[in-house]
Amino acid sequence: MIKRMIEKFEHRVERDEVAREKVMPVDKTINIDLGEEHYSFRVKDAAIHDYRTELLEDADILVTTTPEYLTQLVQGDLRPMKAYVTKRVQIKGKIQDILHLKSLF
Repeated sequence: MIKRMIEKFEHRVERDEVAREKVMPVDKTINIDLGEEHYSFRVKDAAIHDYRTELLEDADILVTTTPEYLTQLVQGDLRPMKAYVTKRVQIKGKIQDILHLKSLF
């Protein structure tokens, strides 16, 4: 599912000049902790780099949830704000970085 999200992001950046310009200055590392599954990647130059199935030590953003909640978010069955408020998804990082994350996907 993470790979599909990355592909969706890359496709959007390719075809949407406004989105590409918005994320071009972003240089952030992101960890996604799904309990038994871990992923990390870097957003730089409007592209995803260094995708790994492990957590980075000093990532800028940490998203913690379960595979089930992530699926619900991606499919639109769970609204991001509700997921955050009900602690189904926990996000750690600077507010500016988190807002970038929201706009990327």
